[in-house]
Amino acid sequence: MALFGRTGKGAPFDWLIVGLGNPGPKYVGTRHNVGEDAIKVLAARTDSTLKGGRDNALTAETRLPGPDGDERVVLAFPITFMNQSGQAVGSLVRRYRIPFVEQIIVVHDELDLPPGEMKVKVGGGLAGHNGLRSMKQHLHSQEFVRVRIGVGKPPSGGGKNFVLSKVPKREREVLDITIATAADAVETIVSDGVDAAMRRYNVKQ
Repeated sequence: MALFGRTGKGAPFDWLIVGLGNPGPKYVGTRHNVGEDAIKVLAARTDSTLKGGRDNALTAETRLPGPDGDERVVLAFPITFMNQSGQAVGSLVRRYRIPFVEQIIVVHDELDLPPGEMKVKVGGGLAGHNGLRSMKQHLHSQEFVRVRIGVGKPPSGGGKNFVLSKVPKREREVLDITIATAADAVETIVSDGVDAAMRRYNVKQ
């Protein structure tokens, strides 16, 4: 699906890679911020620094290997709260002239996957995720690419407190491995395509 990002000045970027979460030190290390963690991993791998500025987001312009040479990518972490993520993403799409919604990769927490699992998906249901819902509202599409990091379901309901709470050490170690794998999946999507990434990563880990 074509986006409104095709207008404006300058050459379009090839990919917008977004990690979802909530801003501020209170939320660092929580389950809801695993998307932010993956963006930090990608920034470190590319020797990039996420910086504040326009668009209510921390961003880094960098490159990742693609099928025909390096691809121009934007790493982004919206500093709106989760339920307003689409506001920042919509603005970034316009600024970086992202032509198609399929060129947006969003990394986010997934209650329907247990800790230690990670899957790649294109479009589909939003599973009650407020960040994804906000993105759909602002992009008028939900066909963006998703890298879903499993955080598991809360033991007795109470999803909000569960995703916003700090992660116990043993589970944190598992999540950190999965976050690194999610960064690997993003790199595979850019280099080999989303179908190749799904074949490689959508297996029981």
